[in-house]
Amino acid sequence: MKARMRTLMMTMALSASCAASAFDHAYSEYGELLSGHTHWVADGHASAVDYAGLKRDHSRLQHALATFSQVTQPEFEQWPRAQQEAFLINAYNGFTLDLILSKYPALESIRDLSSLFRSPWKLTFFKLLGETRSLDWIEHGVLRPRYQDPRVHFAVNCASIGCPALRPEPYIAVSLDDQLDDQLRRFLSDRTRNRYNAADNTLYLSQIFDWYGDDFARDGRTLPQWLSGHAAMLTDNKSDRNLVRAGTFRIEHLSYNWTLNDAHSSH
Repeated sequence: MKARMRTLMMTMALSASCAASAFDHAYSEYGELLSGHTHWVADGHASAVDYAGLKRDHSRLQHALATFSQVTQPEFEQWPRAQQEAFLINAYNGFTLDLILSKYPALESIRDLSSLFRSPWKLTFFKLLGETRSLDWIEHGVLRPRYQDPRVHFAVNCASIGCPALRPEPYIAVSLDDQLDDQLRRFLSDRTRNRYNAADNTLYLSQIFDWYGDDFARDGRTLPQWLSGHAAMLTDNKSDRNLVRAGTFRIEHLSYNWTLNDAHSSH
């Protein structure tokens, strides 16, 4: 009896181990879709999505996302932090693409999917970690509070021109830090969204820093201190960098462009 019990327990442990390793953390299928339908624009500061082409591959995207939905909460909790964070960012971006394709081409902005009572980010339309979820649940319910990594704001993509770029590759654990740092650099150095004007000593910033300023003001730092530490990315002029590093600048926020980041758009 004891031998049978040990055998049963070993079988169950092996099954659990196989299930935990079954998920493709290289995101091969999802990655093929991103690389095939997303490309860098604006000298690498932004990206555009071929939604028309992706629409033809919608069933493949849904198949890839179905593997995301099969991951259970216990399985997820066994993963290292970087695997968890990469998974959630990829899920956010992948299900955002799926949401856009549900109405494309009959929309010009993700906000066209809003209703009188609910924004597109609050729609519960996909399954993740055992429950029906919304995009807000991923970003505000888990990513921001659990990992407290402000770089995620440059990784999650809201399918809009004003958003940080959607990378033409998935986030993967072994490269996550480098990918997040690269997203930060591309976004901060985009002068259409972040720029310094020495004439009025003002940093003109994306509204991301207005909406989520507290996420950058952690560990005893303020948002201006965080920004001054990235002066080299916020201005191209060496003397202006010193002014930004001084941290005495004013901050104003630029209008957010919610136009769909469509490769076929005339915008």
